[in-house]
Amino acid sequence: MKMKAAVMTGVGQPLAIQEVTLDAPKANEVLVRVAATGVCHSDLNALDDETTPFPTILGHEGAGVVEAVGPNVTKVKPGDKVALSWVPYCGTCEFCVTGAVHLCESAFGPMFEGTLLDGTTRLSKDGEKIYHNSLLSTFAEYTVVPEMSCVKLPDEMPLAQASLIGCGVATGYGAAVHAAGVTPGSTVAVFGIGGVGVNAIQGARIAGASKIIACDMKPANLEIAKKFGATHTINVGEENAEERLKELTDGFGVHFAIDCTGNTNATQSAWKGTRKGGTVVVIGAFHPAKEITLPAGGFHRVGKVLKGSFYGNTQPFRDFPAIAKLYLDGKFNLDDLVLGRIQLDEINKAFDSFHDACCINVGRTVIEFPEK
Repeated sequence: MKMKAAVMTGVGQPLAIQEVTLDAPKANEVLVRVAATGVCHSDLNALDDETTPFPTILGHEGAGVVEAVGPNVTKVKPGDKVALSWVPYCGTCEFCVTGAVHLCESAFGPMFEGTLLDGTTRLSKDGEKIYHNSLLSTFAEYTVVPEMSCVKLPDEMPLAQASLIGCGVATGYGAAVHAAGVTPGSTVAVFGIGGVGVNAIQGARIAGASKIIACDMKPANLEIAKKFGATHTINVGEENAEERLKELTDGFGVHFAIDCTGNTNATQSAWKGTRKGGTVVVIGAFHPAKEITLPAGGFHRVGKVLKGSFYGNTQPFRDFPAIAKLYLDGKFNLDDLVLGRIQLDEINKAFDSFHDACCINVGRTVIEFPEK
């Protein structure tokens, strides 16, 4: 089939709106009509990354309606509303069978090669191959994806909001609820109030935390954090985070700290501001050359846990519907995460906004596609 897509034609170059060809789904694959897709900073990272194969169609936060299914597909059927997960799992490896599906590695080889799980693509233009991105490629009117990337949602779920669930929303929510295991009545600090951090705040609120402390350098982000459930804020550019966290917790420090920054200095502050027996979860990606330095003296006596979390320890088929239900019940704020709604032709405006230091980044610009 022919469709319109935003194609990456070179590293760092504006995306080109082109007519491309999408082949039918093969076994265990699903054809989805994309209704909405968020523009994530990770898409900019891919655009600027010299290892990204091109031409490619970016986009990994999406939701839409199933149009057709390939052989062996059982989880969804035509007409189903779905949110898309960019980390499909195999279900049979050591990690999957023990429940840690977020640690499954089966998708990453094809992902880095720009293909689907069988090592081939469904995308082309004038007979020349176009690569997939994150197995989803949602910057297009339609996409073919693995069945394990399709999570059915309730019919009443609006698809602009649903499109955000598959990346930053699930990651932040999962970091609090699953990776940290926030408990009722506990105190939580969240470092980095962006698209992931505000959802870590929401996850902590839903888990029953009594005090949720947002830590960031942007006053605007700290103010926005209150809308999502932060009870206190710390401007880390003006205050000593460790000291303030202890002041706010009777001198003990927080029970849980979630670092969404990718900044090792923030991780160190989170560690120092966490009480004995507390847990620090790192969800942000560090530069490979950076190192974390923690106090060695008395390390064994404080009983703290420092752990990394990929994708918020998310299990998509458990967590996506749970988040959707919370939203429909009025308990999860997705509406304010939709910062703007644009058409595909305007996609480069969304990428340009990432270079504006004053631009609000607590949420996503969402591309919406007209119904066919």
